[in-house]
Amino acid sequence: MSESLDARITRLEDLMAIHQLFVDYGEHLDAGDFDAYAELFAEDGEVLLGPMGRAKGRAEIKELMVAQLAANVGSTFHVISSPRVTIDGDTANSTVMWSVAVVADDGLARISMVGHHLDRLTRTADGWKIQRRKGIVNLPSTMPSK
Repeated sequence: MSESLDARITRLEDLMAIHQLFVDYGEHLDAGDFDAYAELFAEDGEVLLGPMGRAKGRAEIKELMVAQLAANVGSTFHVISSPRVTIDGDTANSTVMWSVAVVADDGLARISMVGHHLDRLTRTADGWKIQRRKGIVNLPSTMPSK
C-alpha cells in the first residue's frame, strides 16, 4: 500500500462523516427540523430539486423546504442508500440513492418516490457540508395530497 496508515484513517473518517451527513439529511426532513436541515449545507450551498424548486444559501434552502414539505411532516420517511463518494482533498463528489415512504390513506406504508442526488461536498471548519445538491427523481411521486 502506498498510502500511509494516517491517510487511510483520515479517508475512512471522512467517508463516515459524509455518510452521516446523508443520514442526517433524511432524518431532519422527516422530523421537520428545517433549521438543522439547512445547516447541512455550506453557507453558500445550493439545492436544485427540479419541480420542487431551487435555493441558494441556508436561509433560502430552509424557506424552500418549509414551503414544500412542512405539511407532510410525520407522514414521510426517507431511506438513504447506496452512497458512492469520491474524495479529493477538501472536496468530494457523491451520488446517493433515496426513497420516500409515506403513510397512505389506508394507514399502510408505500414507497412514494425513488431518486438520487448528485452532490458536490466541501470540508468546512464545521465538518463536511453539502455545497451543491441536485435531486433527480427516477420514479415519480405517488404521495397522497393533503
